[in-house]
Amino acid sequence: MRRRTGRLSPATAAAVFALGAALLIPPERASAEAARAPAADPVADHCLSQCDDILPPGQNGNATLADILAHQVLGTRPAHSSDQLARYDALVAGQSGLTDEKLTDFFNDASFGVPAGQVESVTTPRPDVTITRDRRTGVPHIKGTTRYGTEFGAGYAAGQDRLWMMDLFRHIGRGELTSFAGGALANQGLEQQFWPSAPYTEADYQAQVERIRTTEGERGELAMADAQAYVDGINAYRQKAKDGRYFPGEYVLTGKVDAITNVGEIQPFRITDLISIASVVGGQFGGGGGGEVQAALSLLAAQQKYGVAEGTRVWESFRQRDDPEAVLTIHDGTRFPYARKPAQPRGTALPDAGSVQAEQLVYDRTGSAATGARAPVRAPAELRPAQGIFDDGVIPEGSLSARRGMSNALLVSGEHTASGNPVAVFGPQTGYFAPQLMMLQELQGPGISARGVAFAGVGMYVQMGRGQDYAWSATSSGQDITDVYAVELCEPDGSAPTTASAHYLHRSVCTPMEKMERVNSWKPSVADSTAAGSYRLQVWRTAYGMVTHRATIGGKPVAYTSLRTTYRHEADSIIGFQMLNDPSYTKDAASFQRAASNIDYAFNWFYADSRTAAYFNSGMNPVRAAGVDPALPVLAEQAYEWQDYDPAVNTAAYTPFAEHPRSVGQDYYISWNNRQAKEYDAAGFGFGAVHRGDLLDDRVRELVADGGVTRASLTRAMAEAAVTDLRGEQVLPELLRVLRSAPVTDPALNTAVQRLEAWRTAGAQRKETAPGSHTYGHSAAVRIMDAWWPLLVEAQFRPALGDPLYQALTASLSIDESPASSHGPTGAHSGSAFQYGWWGYVDKDLRQVLGDPVQAPTAATYCGDGGLSACRETLLTTLRAAVAAPAGTVYPGDESCSAGDQWCTDAIIHRALGGITHPAVNWQNRPTYQQVVEFPSHR
Repeated sequence: MRRRTGRLSPATAAAVFALGAALLIPPERASAEAARAPAADPVADHCLSQCDDILPPGQNGNATLADILAHQVLGTRPAHSSDQLARYDALVAGQSGLTDEKLTDFFNDASFGVPAGQVESVTTPRPDVTITRDRRTGVPHIKGTTRYGTEFGAGYAAGQDRLWMMDLFRHIGRGELTSFAGGALANQGLEQQFWPSAPYTEADYQAQVERIRTTEGERGELAMADAQAYVDGINAYRQKAKDGRYFPGEYVLTGKVDAITNVGEIQPFRITDLISIASVVGGQFGGGGGGEVQAALSLLAAQQKYGVAEGTRVWESFRQRDDPEAVLTIHDGTRFPYARKPAQPRGTALPDAGSVQAEQLVYDRTGSAATGARAPVRAPAELRPAQGIFDDGVIPEGSLSARRGMSNALLVSGEHTASGNPVAVFGPQTGYFAPQLMMLQELQGPGISARGVAFAGVGMYVQMGRGQDYAWSATSSGQDITDVYAVELCEPDGSAPTTASAHYLHRSVCTPMEKMERVNSWKPSVADSTAAGSYRLQVWRTAYGMVTHRATIGGKPVAYTSLRTTYRHEADSIIGFQMLNDPSYTKDAASFQRAASNIDYAFNWFYADSRTAAYFNSGMNPVRAAGVDPALPVLAEQAYEWQDYDPAVNTAAYTPFAEHPRSVGQDYYISWNNRQAKEYDAAGFGFGAVHRGDLLDDRVRELVADGGVTRASLTRAMAEAAVTDLRGEQVLPELLRVLRSAPVTDPALNTAVQRLEAWRTAGAQRKETAPGSHTYGHSAAVRIMDAWWPLLVEAQFRPALGDPLYQALTASLSIDESPASSHGPTGAHSGSAFQYGWWGYVDKDLRQVLGDPVQAPTAATYCGDGGLSACRETLLTTLRAAVAAPAGTVYPGDESCSAGDQWCTDAIIHRALGGITHPAVNWQNRPTYQQVVEFPSHR
């Protein structure tokens, strides 16, 4: 949501500027030492100016109170807070004429160091480290003579750029956001979203620190020493900024510090806060699986309609675990069997129909927690411009959806490039926030040499970026590392249990569940007008994870629990990142794969140096008991537990390195959160014949066939896919074939079909006619498709499936995720689009109607009951309704856009995590941070 600037009376404005003058002390990063920055020792850089990157909107994510007030009154922004946004946005119009020489019009040079004459500031927080910032972007280049100093500098720079945001995220992870930042409904939603999946006591957090320190050998000890140095750096900046009164102004606006007296405190960071932040980051981007209860409900609905055998067959055709038509990252036919459907399932725990109830999370609501009331405080005149900036939450609702689309990668091996060296265009797609969740940095010190991004608060190492002669990146892979168990409930006195019982059978012993609680209370502040209130969050923890639902099975009460392999191991992946930053460890594709194998979360990792492109899929993949179906809940009995499972520390046997999808030297690689390889079964619905990965795969395959791939041509392929409507490119051809199977006699419908045909011929893009026009080419066709898609999907499938099954399937996989579908999992203005939807189902079904070859067809043909004429009539009827839908209905508008404004509805709007907002920019379905790399040499 965009927060609007306010208007002030002259008296109020005068008070604002008086306060600003008192507070606008020059930030300590603007050091007078800038002009005499010490010459850095040379660091090997084999990229030779052929590595570029970008991270909008800008590096600087901290704003003082004066900065925030000036932004609200005058629309100004702090230096380097928004200076990358226009460059990022310009690629939409500039892609067609892109050359290697023009790449730096849209990206920044990612070479190591800061060129002579480009130093903006130098900070020396300790004698053994300097933080040099470049004039163009403000990125910190951290160089230490000791390892402690290097990591201290990383933490200090993180404080300079992301102090407020790090504070938010440690409180989100701990389930304490409302007590920290206010009781806005969106704040309540965030802590209710994340804390139940990773509830910990302080002892639990500390145990994770100690486990890394004591069980991971020398690297574990080093990692925790690095983490402590990083925290020390954050705290050094925190205290210095507080004393110097140039700390983030949000602390004043939320009542933490008094603007006049400076009384108040910014709480020190602890090493356990890094575990809390890691739980949010890992849960958001590195999880997979866990949807088994909803899957069971849709299976039951299918069985109730068709009978057990046929219902299961119908359900499996929608589940698409290993669809042979799905786009794959490893496309050479190599198989990596994992999470397969067993021939004879054992232990499956389907609930009794109608018995499933979600577990209650929130209790004991008082005040605004029950009423939603607001009670604006009487703010001093000088603070009124910022009053209510967090009334809708510090992070707008839906911004961190558990189903957010994430990241893409395009790599071509050297045999198909113009230079003979691999080329990569890749980056994480982590949403659009202000500031971004990640921050750019360069780290140079003993055993560390890298530049790239890290999530703020856990930035001891670069997590995606480049080393001296290699680069790496990731996409979320989402394979199944979370299982759902049905624990049988009991009572310790032997009486009959109910679904409300708080004891369960664990290995035949009636065992108490552990109650995990958070009691949060809040009061209104200048920033958040939500009236005083409180509530209690409660989660029951068992040996099989956290309780998520209650139900009965065969009449017996059970609780469904969710068990994630990375629970109690939120930061163990630090070892893999440490290796990727260590030039003495990561030297080639093989060592890269070994480093990535030490990352426990579910990610696809990609690598390029001057010789090789490579891939590895990471994750703590549990070895399941024989016969267990990972797609459905399983009985919580020892026979069905993960092999070697130890509930005390949540460890088990995991699939070995050789069983993880991996590859070196394939002709090309693409990933857009699609499936990894044959027989590596998908953890959820939606991995079928059409996936947004096809937008990349088709283009890169064509480039490889032609040969001579360059950085510019691969970037163009990414950028073209970024503005293409998946439905228009991949499904519209079949829709048009059905429509044109007989003459369209209705003039209005024929005109609509012609418009759709012209749009498809032109590339099915959602792109301005000219820079700044804010009008799409083929805008009428785009509007028709946006209105038509949900209507045609429902008309195509719902009559045959029936309401209960159709609703159950749409609960597992939403129909649409176009950039205009603000009802989708990522919400409006979020950039990422077309990851989740029924495009694959529609495509298969229409090809079956048309008599085309279809691998793994659906169990029935749904459109028109399989008849071409009836299917055509269904499409024409829904198309007629779509054509008649007014633009104001298709694009209903919001507080950022007028009703009917197509471009604005799609547009990306950075979601403010603080007091600084940014203008809307063109929609692009593109990584947030992105690298374009080609190494011409190697060590």
